Amino acid sequence: MIITKLLLPAGLAFIMFAMGLTLKVGDFTRLLKRPLPVALGLAVQMLLLPVLAWLLLMVFKLPPAHAVGIMILAACPGGITSNMITHIARGDTALSITLTAITSLAGMLTIPFIVALALAHFAGEQVAGLPAPRMALGVFLVSTLPVIVGMAIHHLAPRAAARIERIARPLSLIIFALIVLAAFASQWRVMMANMHIIGPVVIALNVLIMVLGWNLGAAFGLPQDQKTAIAIEGGLQNGALGIFVATTLLNNPQMMTPSITYALIMNFTAFAFIAWRLYAARARQVA
Repeated sequence: MIITKLLLPAGLAFIMFAMGLTLKVGDFTRLLKRPLPVALGLAVQMLLLPVLAWLLLMVFKLPPAHAVGIMILAACPGGITSNMITHIARGDTALSITLTAITSLAGMLTIPFIVALALAHFAGEQVAGLPAPRMALGVFLVSTLPVIVGMAIHHLAPRAAARIERIARPLSLIIFALIVLAAFASQWRVMMANMHIIGPVVIALNVLIMVLGWNLGAAFGLPQDQKTAIAIEGGLQNGALGIFVATTLLNNPQMMTPSITYALIMNFTAFAFIAWRLYAARARQVA
C-alpha cells in the first residue's frame, strides 16, 4: 500500500520534475515556428496511437482489465528516455523535446478522457460514475505540476537548474527503472500467464505506431531527423505513468500489466531502430 500510495507517486513526480528542468518556454512556442512537424508528431502521439490501440483491441480480444491497461498506456505521453534515444538515433532532438513537453502537460486532460472511454467500453462502467476529476487531479499533481516547477526553476535560475539536472536526470532514469522493475516483479506471474494474449497486442502497437509515425512524416516530405523524432516519440511511452494510473488512481494492478510489458518491449524496438538509423546514415556516407 505504501508503495502505490506514496513511493510510486513521489518517484514519478521526481522523474517529471527532472524532465521539467530541461524544458523552456521556447519548447512550446516551437509549435508556432515549425507547425507542420510538431502537428504531425502530436497527431501520432495523441490521436493515432489511441486510435490504433483501440482498433487492435477490436481484433485481439483481451480481458477487460488488460484492454483498459492498453488504453491507459496509449494515453500516456512519451517516455523520459525518448529525447535521449532520438539524439542517439540522429533525430531532431529539439522536435522530440517539444513533443514531450506538450504531451506531458496535455496528459492532465487527455489521460482521464481516454481512460474514461476505455473503462466505459471495455469494462462496462458508466462514464458518469468514473473518477475523472480525481484522475485529472492525480495526473496533474504527479506529472504536470512537477514539470511546471522544473520549468520555473529553469527559467528563473538556469545555472542552478543545470546543476540540479546533472544529478536529477540520471537519478530519474534509475527511479524509472526501479518503478518498472518493482511492478515487473509484482506482476511477473500474471504477465507470463497472459503474455500470449498481451504480447502480440503490445508488439503490434509499438511497431505499427513507429512505422506510421515515420511514414506519415515521409508523406509530408519531412527530413530524416524529423521523421526519426516523430517515430520514437510515438513508440516510447511513459510506462511509469501508466503504472501509476492503473495502481494508484484506479486501484487495479491487472491494468498495469500492459504498461510493464510495453516498457520491456519498447527498449528492444528502440535499440533496433537506432541500429537501423545509424546503419542507414553510415551507408549514405559511404555512398
